[in-house]
Amino acid sequence: MSTQNIHKDALNLPVFEFISKAATNLQLETYVIGGFVRDYFLKRGTPDDIDIVAVGSGIELAQEVAKLLPNKPKVQVFKTYGTAMLRFNTIEIEFVGARKESYNENSRNPVVEDGTLQDDQNRRDFTINALALSLNKANYGTLLDPFNGLNDLQNKLIKTPLSPDITYSDDPLRMMRAIRFSSQLNFTIEKESLNSIKNNASRLDIITKERIITEFNKIMLSKVPSIGILQLDQTNLLERFLPELTDLKGVDEVEGQKHKDNFYHTLEVVDNISNNTDDLWLRWAALLHDIGKAPTKKFDKVIGWTFHSHEFVGAKMVYKLFKRLKMPLNDKMKFVQKMVYLSSRPIVLATDVTDSAVRRLIFDTGDDIDSLMTLCEADITTKNPIKFKKYHHNFRMVRQKIKEVEERDHVRNFQPPISGELIMETFNLKPCREIGQIKDAIKEAILEGEIANNYDEAYNFMLKRAEKLGLKVIGN
Repeated sequence: MSTQNIHKDALNLPVFEFISKAATNLQLETYVIGGFVRDYFLKRGTPDDIDIVAVGSGIELAQEVAKLLPNKPKVQVFKTYGTAMLRFNTIEIEFVGARKESYNENSRNPVVEDGTLQDDQNRRDFTINALALSLNKANYGTLLDPFNGLNDLQNKLIKTPLSPDITYSDDPLRMMRAIRFSSQLNFTIEKESLNSIKNNASRLDIITKERIITEFNKIMLSKVPSIGILQLDQTNLLERFLPELTDLKGVDEVEGQKHKDNFYHTLEVVDNISNNTDDLWLRWAALLHDIGKAPTKKFDKVIGWTFHSHEFVGAKMVYKLFKRLKMPLNDKMKFVQKMVYLSSRPIVLATDVTDSAVRRLIFDTGDDIDSLMTLCEADITTKNPIKFKKYHHNFRMVRQKIKEVEERDHVRNFQPPISGELIMETFNLKPCREIGQIKDAIKEAILEGEIANNYDEAYNFMLKRAEKLGLKVIGN
């Protein structure tokens, strides 16, 4: 073995010495494999997790390592999978016995048998993830690279160790992972492999929605998400789980009038917003902001193509989409819904920036006003430089107006100056319709700028409104 295949410098974390000693104690062949080794050669920094494979019991190795480590970490054992995990400082280390796998057609859960290191490398998803470094005393730091993964790393290529049809059919989630790595690392998927993904796209249906979305979210968080999303579309994977997005594809023409392709426009918006935020859910809002356009698209002979109420329809679709994909039906989903529903408001506002319209926008958006403006700015995809400059100038004006109005009127997270309890006490009322009418009237008066957002003006307004309703102050 030539010295150029020895990479002891990769094993400079103290924990590797303890693992090597434990392996010697148990007389187990032991290797660090997968992402840690790949990222070392890519110079991507210290990872959050490390995979260790032992030719024998990974569980016994983990327990022996825990005994040797100074902090005596707790070992989590997963007997069903023959794996164990412990945490050393900030790093999660997973131990598994080398194994070979066989699959049946209807499941990605394999039948597992004990195997050699070569068996274990054969079962890996990509050549760049099959790289292994020895932790054995006799050849410590030696690289074992049976599929020329190091060469693929240098050439920025995603390839499978075995035939891609076997790799992807056995575990279809690997198709998502191939595109995820391509998107994250800016690597090219080998042509044969890319064709195989397209041919096996229907196999994705046996994968749980949670696992699909885990991989898709990593694509969404990559530097240029459109790279991965386009590959998902080109390989027919995207339509398997996000048909609402692929339904936006295409340009219709009637009587010489066309509309823009909303699918490719959406990808531009996602890339634009990704230059300004790492917020996954704001990126999702960009992805879904126009999904209501497919079901609302109509042609009007007078005004051309219309998408009336697409924001309202799109916001309703967000809930159904999140539910189907087993995504969180919590504040994250509600945030995306709000962004989709309000996505056109600042655009309309930009043509006539009145104080009352700005107050209503702040009232409806609350703390998410900055996110909404970021989304709207990302939505500018015109290739006309004059229009591009004009639209961004208009949004800068809106942002400035929002700042001025909020500093003066304090509408964000609006709390009414007059409470329902005070109305009840003032007019000796029990719960009734009039209380809500007075509160709504005060809110509207503040938003319209008729009165300031303070107690004194709101109180006087309450008295006048109550008089119109025939209510009298106690004692008068």
